Amino acid sequence: MLANILRTTVLSAAALLALWLAVGPLPQPMGASAGVVLLTLVLWATGALPPFVTGLIFFAAVLIPGLARPDLIFAGFGSAAVWLIVSGFVIGAAIRRTGLGARLAAALAPLAAGSYARLVTVMTITAMALGFVMPSSVGRAVVLVPVGMALADRLGLVAGTKGRAGLAVALALACNMPSFAILPSNIPNMILAGAAETQYGVGFSYMSYLVLHYPLLGVAKSAVAVLLVIWLFPDRARETAGAPASSPDAVAGTGAEARVAVILGLTLLLWMTDAWHGVNPAWIGIASAVLLLLPGIGAVPAKEFNAAVDFGMIVFVAAALGLGALVNASGIGAAVGGAVLAVLPLEAGQSFVNFLSLSLLSAVTGLVTTIPGVPAVLTPMAQDMVQTTGLSLQAVLMTQVVGFSTVVFPYQVGPLILAMQLSGERLGHLVRVTLPLTAVTLVLLLPLDWLWWRLLGWL
Repeated sequence: MLANILRTTVLSAAALLALWLAVGPLPQPMGASAGVVLLTLVLWATGALPPFVTGLIFFAAVLIPGLARPDLIFAGFGSAAVWLIVSGFVIGAAIRRTGLGARLAAALAPLAAGSYARLVTVMTITAMALGFVMPSSVGRAVVLVPVGMALADRLGLVAGTKGRAGLAVALALACNMPSFAILPSNIPNMILAGAAETQYGVGFSYMSYLVLHYPLLGVAKSAVAVLLVIWLFPDRARETAGAPASSPDAVAGTGAEARVAVILGLTLLLWMTDAWHGVNPAWIGIASAVLLLLPGIGAVPAKEFNAAVDFGMIVFVAAALGLGALVNASGIGAAVGGAVLAVLPLEAGQSFVNFLSLSLLSAVTGLVTTIPGVPAVLTPMAQDMVQTTGLSLQAVLMTQVVGFSTVVFPYQVGPLILAMQLSGERLGHLVRVTLPLTAVTLVLLLPLDWLWWRLLGWL
């Protein structure tokens, strides 16, 4: 009851503020756009409506009054991220239907068996290791989440148990968050690298980026996430007598399983070598999905495509990307960044305060623009930040990573949504960990990160 009252209060306040923005002091159409963005973000953050319904409301609220061009707002449907998610659903369905996930789970069982804490830790480490060889958070989730859920079945963590939900959350986070600290393994990293090179001629070294970020943002943050999952979703592994029963629609025999294994292996190989051949991982994923849907070759009947792909989630991700595009095109992002920058206590010689302030600026911007939009908004301001703080240009740019790797709500990062959808667990479970993880990051990890930067001579 208290939660419902609080949510109603927040929504009412957001609606009034959105109306004030739409008719108030801001120039149009920025003011109306800001109102729509605010209400959309609050609806997503509170979960008052299904995410895809909020996404449809966003599309209607922007397009009917003509706040932005349709090609800008619907650009998300043409993005590589959306099509990588579509192919991910098909690949995940094939892994489940053929029993390949159960077979891989059986191979991991000796390492993960024994305790629930060990299971969560082993799967987290596996996802972190995969981040070094696979450049896509979606790809990592597609491969590991079905395997993790099959392993949960094998260890008695069936649907409805806390342990299964906790493992799903751990995998969602591990497939995404540590890769913020690996230069080519996450989209925001590459957007930042491209913007820095284009606007300032600054290039980032793979090893210097890794050494600067991975110890705290990769290893320490993942360790905290594991501890939070074990604490918030307590359970125990209870290994069953044998492998879990096949699903009712599982493909009989090992032929389909072998074909899916070959297709998946080739897909992984092409994803890992995209720097050599230059083909976008999303287009590789589409080709793999086509093979998996072809009669006689794949394992997902074409008639089951609609069941395999969660189109509500596709609408949600496309809306999130469209919102980021609107924020950037309307000037909201630059206005928010500039307003926050104006009140931050930035001062030359105050490296600790400057580091925390710039990191928080990046994190707050990500709440408005979603995470991929942070580099696009903040990178053009970097030179002004250099003059104010006295920090080097590279240091100012790198504080963005500290901020945009701090994910507060799932709507900020599409791959987190996909991972939870693949697991079959509720998205709300993820928020139970991201909120305290953000608090620990701000209170503990950011000061430690500042010390690490000082030790390396970046500050």
